[in-house]
Amino acid sequence: MSIERAFVAGAGLMGHGIAQVLATAGRTVDLYEPELARAEAGRSRILANLGRAVAKGRLEPTTAQEIADRIAATDRIAAVGEADLVIEAVFEDEAVKRALWAELDGLAPGRSIFASNTSSISIDRLATALAPARRPAFCGMHFFSPVPVMPLVELIRGSATDETTVAAVRALATDLGKQVIVSADRPGFIVNRILMPLVAEAIRALEEGIGTAEDIDTGARVGLNHPMGPLALADFIGLDVVLGVMNVLHADLGDERFAPPRTLADLVAAGKLGQKSGEGFFRYPRG
Repeated sequence: MSIERAFVAGAGLMGHGIAQVLATAGRTVDLYEPELARAEAGRSRILANLGRAVAKGRLEPTTAQEIADRIAATDRIAAVGEADLVIEAVFEDEAVKRALWAELDGLAPGRSIFASNTSSISIDRLATALAPARRPAFCGMHFFSPVPVMPLVELIRGSATDETTVAAVRALATDLGKQVIVSADRPGFIVNRILMPLVAEAIRALEEGIGTAEDIDTGARVGLNHPMGPLALADFIGLDVVLGVMNVLHADLGDERFAPPRTLADLVAAGKLGQKSGEGFFRYPRG
């Protein structure tokens, strides 16, 4: 099917990036938050991204304006009634996501494809919030941050996801300039199934005094040829997000490799969430 209009639920770090790449690829986007100020804040971040690209000579001013004009901030959930594609990008909480999907299911057209940007929660569990007739058009579409830069999309097939949906989402992701990998609906999917034990072990190495945070990350960057050390990457993702993903994986798999280390839980409890709060495993200058 042709996807021309998208409804993105959630205007935060992931949602505003998803809206930006959709609009850049020529799609009309409604960027939704239940509070209009939050939706407008997400759109403002997109305008700032576009402005930086113009300033660096990577984007023509007229093109940036055309992209911006394709994105509307809204607090009207009923705007989903015009969507060919609905992407949910709210906080990684199963109850929150299920409640939102149940509401969207009652408002979206029958033709709409539904996709969750979840990084760890079962697609089949989320699909139970939808009417059975809708479930073949539901899948996971996991983008990576920052969405305009990172070239990967994880496409997660639920047990009910049909071939038409897979083909449409794969074609769209390719049109967005993304490389697609397909994962079965298993905890953590592909990327986080690999990443989270690495991050957890790096934190445990820090807890045990094996090395400093700087040396642990340098070991990964220089010794393993990783572009970013695991502790800095956790700070970049957001330690609250990392903790949430580890909790899901640990609960679903029952494997101690995925158990969140105490230091991670303590940092989150203290409000030290990484780059977005100014401090996590490392400190970050404001602005």
